[in-house]
Amino acid sequence: MNALLTEIAPYVGRICGAIALDTAEDATQESLVAIFRNLPSLRDAVALRAWARRIAVREALRTAGRRRPVPVDPTTLEAALAAPDLSAGVDVRAVLASLDPLHRAVLVLRHLDGLGEEEMAAVLDVAPGTVKSRLHRARTAFRARWSA
Repeated sequence: MNALLTEIAPYVGRICGAIALDTAEDATQESLVAIFRNLPSLRDAVALRAWARRIAVREALRTAGRRRPVPVDPTTLEAALAAPDLSAGVDVRAVLASLDPLHRAVLVLRHLDGLGEEEMAAVLDVAPGTVKSRLHRARTAFRARWSA
C-alpha cells in the first residue's frame, strides 16, 4: 500500500497543484485518502492511473471551490492598472489562478495529461460537447489574461 501511494502521489499532486493552486496540498491529501479508502473497489489494476486521475480532479475542484476570494484594495488595483510593470513578465501560475477551477481542470487534463475530449468527458463526468466548450472558453480566457 505504501509503495503504491508513494508511486501515485507525485502524479496526483501535479494534477491537484495545477487545478486547486493554493489549496493543492489539501486536495492532494484528500485525493490520496480517497484512493487509499476506495482501492478495494478498483476492478482493474491497469486502470489505476485513470481512476486516481478522476479522484484527483474531483477533489481539486472541490477544494478550489471552497477557496474564498481575497478582497482587493481599490487604491492598489487602480495603481496596478494605471502603470503595469511589463518587466516582471507574466506568471503562468497567476494566470491560471485567475481562471475558474473548471477551466483550469480542462487545461490540465488536455495539456499536462494529454487526454482527448472523450477521456476528459469521462473524468469530469460531462458530455464531450461540454468539454469542447469549456476547453475553448478556458483557452480564450487564458490567452486574454496572458496578453493583458
